[in-house]
Amino acid sequence: MQRFFLGGLVIVPIAILARYLGWSDTTVFFLAALAIIPLAKFLGEATEEIASRSGPALGGLLNATFGNATELIIAGLALNAGLIELVKASITGSIVGNLLLVLGASIFVGGLRRKKQIFNATAAQASAAMLLLGVIALTIPQIFLLTSPGANASHSKDLSVLVAVIMFVMYLAFLFFIFRTHKHLYTEELGHASRWSKRKSIAILLASTAGVGWVSEILVKSIEPALHNLGWTELFVGAVIIAIIGNAAEHASAVVVAAKNRMDLSLQIAIGSATQIAMFVVPLLVFAGLLLGQNMDLIFTTFELATIIVSVFIVNTVIQDGESNWFEGAQLLSAYAIIAVGFFLYAA
Repeated sequence: MQRFFLGGLVIVPIAILARYLGWSDTTVFFLAALAIIPLAKFLGEATEEIASRSGPALGGLLNATFGNATELIIAGLALNAGLIELVKASITGSIVGNLLLVLGASIFVGGLRRKKQIFNATAAQASAAMLLLGVIALTIPQIFLLTSPGANASHSKDLSVLVAVIMFVMYLAFLFFIFRTHKHLYTEELGHASRWSKRKSIAILLASTAGVGWVSEILVKSIEPALHNLGWTELFVGAVIIAIIGNAAEHASAVVVAAKNRMDLSLQIAIGSATQIAMFVVPLLVFAGLLLGQNMDLIFTTFELATIIVSVFIVNTVIQDGESNWFEGAQLLSAYAIIAVGFFLYAA
């Protein structure tokens, strides 16, 4: 697997050259999308190496900050370019993709050779409860706008900022829960033996972050003309394409550890990443919108909210008994396929 991602780094200079050599926007878009995958892999791996050398609290904060750095960088650049709907679509796709595609593939692959797999239901339910809180936070602004007499864009923006503050504070509280007061629920699986030196880890983190930033800028600049050429919508590209490339490395890791019967770790990767997006990345993007002068609120479309709600609902149903089997994985994958088709055909 490591060789695959190392080999993928060859695409990075090709994508950069393609942009400056004037290749078609569609070609540049796909090359940049592919180039981000290995960069995201090494960014995440460097973060784990540095976090493993830190205390639990600092390590958790580092993972929270850089764990979804790729999605945050892409979304931040798209936000600065005024592509608000694309940003919201990528948020939706990241949450839905982690819960249904990543977790579904992990449960399916892990259960192929086993009757069932066991995991810590208490820890899984704690993360699932945070996801439900995220659903509330993302749903209330839309309901407020639709039902409150005299509600306008200014009210929605104020509500979005206040909700974002609450989400951010609660995510910090969740980190405290995981790494201090209830770390016994997570300690065994969160352990990670260092393989790189501290200097090498920092160097790779900085280089991969710079690479992700550079290639993401190329990706964002090519999105609009590529969408026009392909006839795709911002919703489909943000919710499916960008969400998948931003999480590709995590996808692979979750499936691999599930195949080794380490379902606690696999659930932490999948559900934990979705929780980070909902409770950490979303507030940061709202705050960034204020600084950039962009109207980044929490008013998602009804279709986007529906996909998030049903995804959280079916995942909660699957994990509540602390056991999983391949058929439950197939159900999650089928749910993702249905939603992905909806994203492709949906026209705002």
